[in-house]
Amino acid sequence: MWQLQNAVRHYPWGSHTVIPELLGLPSPADEPHAELWMGAHPDEPSVRSDGVPLDKAIAAEPELLLGREVVGRFGARLPFLMKVLAADQPLSLQAHPTNEQAAAGFAAEEAAGVPRDSPTRTFKDRSHKPEILLALTPFEALCGFRPVEESLHCLAKLQVPELKPTIAALARGGLRAAIPQLIALSPETRDVLVSAVAEAASGFVAAHDPEFINTYRWAASLAETYPGDPGVVISLMCNHLKLEPGEAVFMPAGNLHAYLSGAGVEVMASSDNVLRGGLTGKHVDLAALIEVLDFTDGRVPVLHPVLGPGGLRYPVPVEDFDLTRCQLDDQAGTLTTRGPQLLLCTEGTAVLSSAEESLTLRKGESAFVPAGTPVSARGPAVLYRSTTNIS
Repeated sequence: MWQLQNAVRHYPWGSHTVIPELLGLPSPADEPHAELWMGAHPDEPSVRSDGVPLDKAIAAEPELLLGREVVGRFGARLPFLMKVLAADQPLSLQAHPTNEQAAAGFAAEEAAGVPRDSPTRTFKDRSHKPEILLALTPFEALCGFRPVEESLHCLAKLQVPELKPTIAALARGGLRAAIPQLIALSPETRDVLVSAVAEAASGFVAAHDPEFINTYRWAASLAETYPGDPGVVISLMCNHLKLEPGEAVFMPAGNLHAYLSGAGVEVMASSDNVLRGGLTGKHVDLAALIEVLDFTDGRVPVLHPVLGPGGLRYPVPVEDFDLTRCQLDDQAGTLTTRGPQLLLCTEGTAVLSSAEESLTLRKGESAFVPAGTPVSARGPAVLYRSTTNIS
């Protein structure tokens, strides 16, 4: 077992308090702390307590650290990445590809000679990027497309003449017609449309009209931050989720989503493939986005945990990762799994014990445990555990 030193990512949308308080740093911080990364992603690998970056350690001894099953399924790499995400401002509207789409897109950009660090590069690797977000605080997000009939009502209620082409496209051809039509608008048309939508939405909020009030409130707010961005209008057609601490949501390939506010533990396949659709100043590859988007409409379920080995487990339909919340008391409980483990302590003090060593994790500290290592833990503490989900 090794305690890990982890990197913090500083993005403008991040929080000045959540991650600094978790890590015991001065709060509020001078710059926003958006993400705390735990894992072996080559862009920001954790460093073991012996000074070896986790990705290099795994490359040197893959079967010892990952186990034969994981290496056979995913190769000599940790297939998941664990983060603490803290958002004071909205993230971009985005979707992620399937494995097949990622492999094809990556190969095409490699053949075209697009540098991997280019701001116009779309596919950074060959992997899909499903993810789960488990709320640590009240958390709001846009996630998937709401039922089309509901979207039509939401748009029409605003009585904005500039929305008529979008409403007609949605009524005639569904989301597959309406979303590209919006993203492809000229900058001048976008500016007029988004301004009109924001003004109308603000009017309903000011009137305390309860129908769609949160959707309209966010649309007006997003328009202030991203004037002229088609994502403001697209947000009206997305499900608006409000998660309470302990609730989670799973984002499969193709799901259009945007985190709006709050903090959570996020676990994902170890990939950096992000296709943006709005609420961003970064590159939007319309053709690639439309290729990967899932235009299915309907509600997105909130995940509630089930009792599993070691604690409360959040089931996901992928093999890359698994997430469990472990509430530890002062009696030792078993945390052994077949796959490798990342353990993050968010409350109290956790003592990990194996046959040969013990390791103490305090709030904000994390550890890597090799596959199959017999390990127990006692608290009182709260641990979040990510591992693989191979049947």
